[in-house]
Amino acid sequence: QVTLVESGGGLVQPEESLRLSCAASGISFNFDFYAMSWYRQAPGKQRELVARININRSTNYLYAVKGRFTISRDNAKKTVDLQMNRLKPEDTAVYYCNAARSAEEYWGQGTQVTVSS
Repeated sequence: QVTLVESGGGLVQPEESLRLSCAASGISFNFDFYAMSWYRQAPGKQRELVARININRSTNYLYAVKGRFTISRDNAKKTVDLQMNRLKPEDTAVYYCNAARSAEEYWGQGTQVTVSS
């Protein structure tokens, strides 16, 4: 059983920052071998990939968040963070943590981020 638990969401004003964190656990879960990602889903929209950090620590970002968001991982702590700066109202969504390796995939329950003045 693999569990991903997100934290750090909340309500902020435009141009403010938030840091999301995802903690992974599971008896047989070798965190080091999983690509870790953050997805988001806004009301009425499809879930989209926001950022991914691979096992070699290479990263990929949604174009709309490049230069504002930074993903990082701590393999010793089994955590993946998403630092979100200069937030915009269009960043409002439920943010989900994802772990993927070959055919295996796990999801967290999501954390709400609301950007509004």
